[in-house]
Amino acid sequence: MIEKKSKLANEELAILVGVVQKDQDEVQVNEYLNELSFLAETAGAKTIKRFTQKLTHPDSRTFVGKGKLEEIKKFILHRGNISIVIFDDELTGSQIQNIEKELGTKTIDRSDLILDIFASRAKTAQAKTQVELAQYQYLLPRLKGMWKHLERQGGGVGTRGPGETEIETDRRIVKDKISLLRQRLREIDRQAFTQRKERGEFIRVALVGYTNVGKSTLMTLLSKSEVFAENKLFATLDTTTRKVVFEQTPFLLSDTVGFIRKLPHHLVESFKSTLDEVREADILLHVVDISHTQYEDQLNVVNRTLSEIGCGEKPTITIFNKMDLYEKNVFDEWLEAEVRQEILNDLKQRWELETKGNCVFVSASEKMNIDKLRQTILYKVRDLYRIRYPYKAEYFY
Repeated sequence: MIEKKSKLANEELAILVGVVQKDQDEVQVNEYLNELSFLAETAGAKTIKRFTQKLTHPDSRTFVGKGKLEEIKKFILHRGNISIVIFDDELTGSQIQNIEKELGTKTIDRSDLILDIFASRAKTAQAKTQVELAQYQYLLPRLKGMWKHLERQGGGVGTRGPGETEIETDRRIVKDKISLLRQRLREIDRQAFTQRKERGEFIRVALVGYTNVGKSTLMTLLSKSEVFAENKLFATLDTTTRKVVFEQTPFLLSDTVGFIRKLPHHLVESFKSTLDEVREADILLHVVDISHTQYEDQLNVVNRTLSEIGCGEKPTITIFNKMDLYEKNVFDEWLEAEVRQEILNDLKQRWELETKGNCVFVSASEKMNIDKLRQTILYKVRDLYRIRYPYKAEYFY
């Protein structure tokens, strides 16, 4: 895998394309495109136009209909300087080739964009191997139609990865490479498992949540150690684990890679070892950006993913983060204090009920309600010590 800096010297101008299918509405698709725009920004591209189309079924040749493709082409010719078209759904190799032929512009899909970001973010041997495996798994079914796609030598969004140096790659070589990378990951996984076993009899707590909800900032606050945090999607791919002590009670706290809608299956498979930190955790801290307009949808995406990997029943504390931004977005300066408090109380009562009391409302950036969060975690950890390691629990008081 060839590494490149994600931030480009000259920011690429991008067009986004989404399809409203029969089980969706325009509001939902626009929200997906908002997220796609943020992904593009993270990769170094600036979105200047969006196109959507209602379709019962995507076109097998060009995904969108002929008329919509012509509309996109006219905009590109009129606007000029458009360097990339990004589709919100997965495209086949032949669809990419057909679209590029019609538009004369580099075309990628959401999965390719996410892989591009992951390629630029991977720092450790494990993360690099995981990303490279996912890239080859993405490439394999698209070999037939992607040779022109792979021959891009100009760099930029959607071009990081094996395609740059493996133009002559055929299906057999790609399969051999996948096999080799899987073997390498198994070796890394064994080492990681041994390291986790050597951590001793500590309660393990894992931060989980949608990407960019503030997990790393909370990790820094709770562990009192600097953890990389940035207002971009997938700021870090590697699990960070710290030993934390609250009132003489020690536990291990891990920050994990963020979840996202439409996360490519091969990425989930490749990052299995990272998800093992979640599977082996005793307590999950599910961080939610409550200031986001679609925070409930994001919460449900994470819950579904947790259920899919067998973690749906783990003891969980839901942390509603960014309350300062929520209040700023919801309340205007003329709203009476009593009405403001009533709205906040209704919100908290609702989620107290839905989480059976296992939730806390905080602002990590403003350090709001962090002491209550620490106490909530401490009680949960101590309860588990009493059950798991009763002979140790007496020393923690």
